[in-house]
Amino acid sequence: MANRIAVVTGAARGMGAAISLALLRSQHEVVGVDVNRETLETTEANFREDGLPFHSKYCDVSSADDVERLFEEIASELGGVDVLVNNAGTCFMTEFVDITREELRQQMAVNFDSAFYCCQRAVPLMLRRPGIKKIVNISSNGAYNFDVFDPPHYRASKAAMDTLTKDLARRYAKEGIAVNSIAPAMTRTDLFDVLSADVLERAIAAMPRGEPMKPEEIAGWVAFLVSPAGDCSSGNVIILNQGRDVR
Repeated sequence: MANRIAVVTGAARGMGAAISLALLRSQHEVVGVDVNRETLETTEANFREDGLPFHSKYCDVSSADDVERLFEEIASELGGVDVLVNNAGTCFMTEFVDITREELRQQMAVNFDSAFYCCQRAVPLMLRRPGIKKIVNISSNGAYNFDVFDPPHYRASKAAMDTLTKDLARRYAKEGIAVNSIAPAMTRTDLFDVLSADVLERAIAAMPRGEPMKPEEIAGWVAFLVSPAGDCSSGNVIILNQGRDVR
């Protein structure tokens, strides 16, 4: 049986690379998308060295035109899409009153617009494919937990993503497209670099195990959702936080 085609955004490193590896190991052919061309090519070389079918695609997923070209190439070269993981994202650590209109637009563009554009282009390709197709949006615990440090425009971008998840899950249920969000708490990624040392220390201390989660743990949940075991799950926001918010 031919490999299923999975598209992963923000795939060059961190959580995106971990998700890509988990999908490659579960017999998916992965199109890894990123705006960092050099790092993405290095990631591709590493996967290819291990004989894994990973295709790198440079794309600014916050640009509707770039995303349109991306999915046209995927359709032409690989025939379609079975899985989409919207992982690309960033976080600007700015106090509310200091957020400029340009930063607000950029925060929403990277975190939400990118997912919207990719879903919009992936869905028509998914409708041509057999079986249950999957969209997994990587959200954040910060959309719900207001005890943590996340800035307001970051929270809003992830909450918008989760609303998109629920809408698409209902809209395309009969067409066999399952859509879910995963909302991790503190996970060790490159976004650690945007935090000051004291904020990072307090955030990690708030985790029940006293340590952040690992990208591989989130990747394992993605692999589960896109497997046949996840076929019956759609429209859910799955919160992963070591039980931090249990009251």
